[in-house]
Amino acid sequence: MELLLEEILIYGLVILLMVVIIYFYLRKLKKISDTTVEKIAKAKEEGRYEPISLHPYIDLSTCIGSAACVAACPEKDILGIVNGKAEVINASSCVGHGACFHNCPVEAISLRIGTESRGVELPHVNLTFETNIKGIYIAGELGGMGLIKNSVEQGKQAVANIFQGLDRKGGTSLDLVIIGAGPAGISAALTAKSYGLNFEVLEQDTLGGTVYSFPRAKIVMTNPMDLSLYRKVKLYDTSKDELLKIWNDALKTNNIIINEQCKVDNVIPMDDGLFKTKCNNGKEYISKRILIAIGRRGSPRKLNIPGEELPKVYYRLLEPERINNKKIIVVGGGDSAIESALLLMEGNDVILSYRKDQFARLKPKNRAKIEIAHQNKNLDIIFNSNVKKIESDHAFLSINGQDEFIKIENDLVYVFIGGELPIKFLEEAGIEIKKRFAHTLKSHRK
Repeated sequence: MELLLEEILIYGLVILLMVVIIYFYLRKLKKISDTTVEKIAKAKEEGRYEPISLHPYIDLSTCIGSAACVAACPEKDILGIVNGKAEVINASSCVGHGACFHNCPVEAISLRIGTESRGVELPHVNLTFETNIKGIYIAGELGGMGLIKNSVEQGKQAVANIFQGLDRKGGTSLDLVIIGAGPAGISAALTAKSYGLNFEVLEQDTLGGTVYSFPRAKIVMTNPMDLSLYRKVKLYDTSKDELLKIWNDALKTNNIIINEQCKVDNVIPMDDGLFKTKCNNGKEYISKRILIAIGRRGSPRKLNIPGEELPKVYYRLLEPERINNKKIIVVGGGDSAIESALLLMEGNDVILSYRKDQFARLKPKNRAKIEIAHQNKNLDIIFNSNVKKIESDHAFLSINGQDEFIKIENDLVYVFIGGELPIKFLEEAGIEIKKRFAHTLKSHRK
């Protein structure tokens, strides 16, 4: 009888211990869930909840709430857990690393561009990356694939498809012209070299495309990439500088030269099945195939004001550590403008001009940093302002839409107000553009 009572007591204690453990575990889950719900509410209030480009989409029927996606994301508060399921918090702050997609154990995450209500214009591309114009192909971000790893893969696959259908007999034309030297374009160039193709790479700016304009320490790569004629690069949390060094080394090793500062004005299909590519520097290239590997940003959006053509006006920030003792105006209120202003405020007098009355859709870290910098008077922020005129030693701002401008002594102006989608460029070549809603992208897992 005593033994039975002891067993009952032991079982009772075990059950009590399990109940206590489950209670505290459930309380912890509820606390995590409540915190995430609060963050989502704040993101909605600040306009950061709705996605503006590539973003994760979670299939709640598949999600097991492992939180592997939350842990894998290198950015803060993009994803969280609510009631045992993953939820997107700051969709507009997602930069498309794809770490969540690659680390989900049950493949509950897909990558989408556009929403059910907000469509995104994308060119028509088939499974071989060929557009409706036979001989013109698109790979990378312009086709909706914003991830560096997958843009690299698309560049490689597109050239493989081009090579299979290419007649290389006779003629003096190039086999291929690659437009853009970003992730997809560099990968395409290395692959074209591996096939022995006669090709040229044209880049309107500098090697790396959009990646080149990122701040130096910005994390741009979270998964390995396989470059033709080079190697599989097994780097994680890779910065812009590290990635550019890899690309430079790969191109140099294979004697591939990028034609930089060569903006393509148009691509003209010719009667004999060839293509004429015209650049703004007057050069023309005749080729059998075209691969367009440019970003969705296209060309930087301009202010369209007097004096914008002056050499003191820039649309990207390179080597900010070399800029000292200058009076600088940074125009814009997005992450690029904020990050640039923060870099420039060391050793310079910086004014951040933003046309709205408050920031929206900023990454939490950038929001916190800019607020601290403003409070500490490391820079000045002028909300509800627009730069209306630029002169060699001054700039003129309109505040709250007033007709009278304030005159500010100024050495440099940096403009970060987004880019113009290259829709006109594509349509002039005859490429069909479609508006896609909640479009799921084909992506490669590890």
